[in-house]
Amino acid sequence: MRISKLSNPTLGRFVLPEQRELYLRMKEDEKLVHMPVLEQDELGSFQYQLCDAAREDYAITVTWWQQVKGQLGRTYSMWGTVKWIDQNARRIKLVND
Repeated sequence: MRISKLSNPTLGRFVLPEQRELYLRMKEDEKLVHMPVLEQDELGSFQYQLCDAAREDYAITVTWWQQVKGQLGRTYSMWGTVKWIDQNARRIKLVND
């Protein structure tokens, strides 16, 4: 696999550690996304699916967004069966293999 100088401008020349760190931080920032905007009916649908998965004991995939920098963040996913739901703290417990 070849890495081009366009994708990594630090390739093939002397770079100060501070410049390299800044470049890597900029690359990480490019991966950040804005928080998704959900409509009220979508939130109701999610709540129904969570409660149904907990009641019927089947596995689901949950994806959430976590703030990292300002209005930007990362999305994470996990699958498993719902063991309990804490609606006040907005937390759930997923169990998987």
